[in-house]
Amino acid sequence: MSVITHNDKCTGCGKCVEICPGDLLVLNQEKNKSMIRHPEDCWDCMACVKICPYGALETKLPYQLASYKASLKPQVYPDRIVWQLTDLAGNKEEFIIKTLEI
Repeated sequence: MSVITHNDKCTGCGKCVEICPGDLLVLNQEKNKSMIRHPEDCWDCMACVKICPYGALETKLPYQLASYKASLKPQVYPDRIVWQLTDLAGNKEEFIIKTLEI
């Protein structure tokens, strides 16, 4: 599994590059899109997916868990994270996790 960048949404802001704990994300040579330099090293923590303000990053669920067509995507809000699960048949289900106020 690895991070997929949707180039049509990525602005090259670099927030994902800054937050990646494995230092795997970089901006391309033109400095306008993010990319992963070693996909096999990604451990799917989803930090980059959650921080992207444009929804340009995505991870796919491992084939052993779902299928290549299944996905799990977070939408981050100040008070909650909404996880959208899409299964093999295209059915969608949402799970809402409220964040703690500090």
